[in-house]
Amino acid sequence: MKRRTTLILYVLSIYVILQFCWWGYHLIELTKETGSGFYQVDKRVTMIMGEGSVFLLILIIGIWQIRKSIRKDIKLSERQNNFLLSVTHELKTPLAANRLYVQTVLKRDLSKEQSNELLQKANEENDRLERMIDNILNASRLENKVLQLNRESFDFHQLCTSSIERFKQLSPKTTFILSVTKNTMINGDRLLIESILSNLVENSVKYTGYESTITLYAKVKSGVICFGVKDNGNGVQQDEQEKIFSKFYRSGNEDTRTQKGSGLGLYIVKELVRLHGGKISYKNNSPKGADFQIEFRND
Repeated sequence: MKRRTTLILYVLSIYVILQFCWWGYHLIELTKETGSGFYQVDKRVTMIMGEGSVFLLILIIGIWQIRKSIRKDIKLSERQNNFLLSVTHELKTPLAANRLYVQTVLKRDLSKEQSNELLQKANEENDRLERMIDNILNASRLENKVLQLNRESFDFHQLCTSSIERFKQLSPKTTFILSVTKNTMINGDRLLIESILSNLVENSVKYTGYESTITLYAKVKSGVICFGVKDNGNGVQQDEQEKIFSKFYRSGNEDTRTQKGSGLGLYIVKELVRLHGGKISYKNNSPKGADFQIEFRND
């Protein structure tokens, strides 16, 4: 529907511009027929041509802006469609897995150890489902500007430690490195900072594989805290580095993409950092990988 609107816009724009040119041509010809010796006629024609040129320029700029807006809406619509496809799959997967685990426990005569293992897996799927729902809710709250900060002072080292322990269960082959000194106090919303950290770690696990190395780091200097997550994966392509924080953005095609996700994680991180009055930036890790770095005042 939007592509049809774009086509109609192009046709009408070309018609209007051609009409302006045609009217201008006839006006010039009429002036020649009237005679160029009439000063008042030449003056009025010059005035009309000048005003018409300004109007035509404004019209072209307006058409260009409308075209730009339509193209932006088309891209957003495509991302939303990809988001719906992805979320539908993402919601079904943990639900189907949990059903299988519970049915196995109920219908089979399993040992205590086997039952606990299946229940642990079901719990991990529930955690994954909960994080996804939290992301969708946070995205909606951010969009409607109803998410409020509840600032408090807390130990960032302790928060990182608990996050690493949780992700170790989900990704046991991943090596986690904590480069945060004990009693590193941070002034912010604990739940939202935890969401920032979880999204960044989950993003690294997703795109670097399950046998990668992920580092959580932080340092405080002159009332500013700088923290982030870096990995040793393939990093982000140069042409995608400015797009990765956009809502619903995911690289590749939804039908062929192997990585799971909704395209909301980094968008939510960026907006939550903005609520804290800070900024997030992407840097290439050395010798390879991605480094997502966050800075904001810690007064």
